Amino acid sequence: MSLFNHRKKPSTDTIENGVKLVTAVEPKNVVSEQFRTVRTNIEFSSIDKEIKTLLFTSSDVSEGKSTVSANTAVTWAQQGKKVLFVDADLRRPTLHTTFGLTNTQGLSTILASNEDYHSIQTASAIENLTVITSGPIPPNPAELLNSNRMKNFLLSVENEYDLIVLDVPPLLSVTDTQVLAANVDGVVLVVRQGVAQRVAVKRSKELLNMVHANLLGYVLNDVAPKNGYGYGYGYEK
Repeated sequence: MSLFNHRKKPSTDTIENGVKLVTAVEPKNVVSEQFRTVRTNIEFSSIDKEIKTLLFTSSDVSEGKSTVSANTAVTWAQQGKKVLFVDADLRRPTLHTTFGLTNTQGLSTILASNEDYHSIQTASAIENLTVITSGPIPPNPAELLNSNRMKNFLLSVENEYDLIVLDVPPLLSVTDTQVLAANVDGVVLVVRQGVAQRVAVKRSKELLNMVHANLLGYVLNDVAPKNGYGYGYGYEK
């Protein structure tokens, strides 16, 4: 049985014309190097336990978590790791747009109908990177993400991939992320300079602590140094 569905594999042209995946289109760009630094810092932030499942989130909307998670996932694939990128934002999904895919089936299909994920996942235009889009928006996202099917799905893909990266909703918007954060190996909080509020970031940290999530650190996004756009990584304190 094929490990991928029969949807047409997107080309690199699709990625270039879609949402910016600078790590794929311009791997030598200074911003791409910053994403590789983020990747390296994440790897060193949990030395005692291998990170297999990693969740990217933010306090609120428009902080760039999807762009950060997508570009960081690409850097792991470029490193030679077998990566599965999952759009677990079942309310405002974006992964299908980023990678030029259809979204008629996805994670919600797997969880709602117990569909075999092998028939849903799709090879991206980037070597070693496979994606699962969100699928149709369901009426009960939190219940699906907190289901035994979701837990079993994560256990299954862990046996097949080196790393599973999940893009999820902002913490303060819905309960979905808090529920899922307890079931992954690590959480990275994306904080957008000039957008994120200190009180919101503090509250997000409290919510993650409540479920004993492993908060690895934060990515400071949309930094404006003298040479333009940038990213930074910091450890949670």
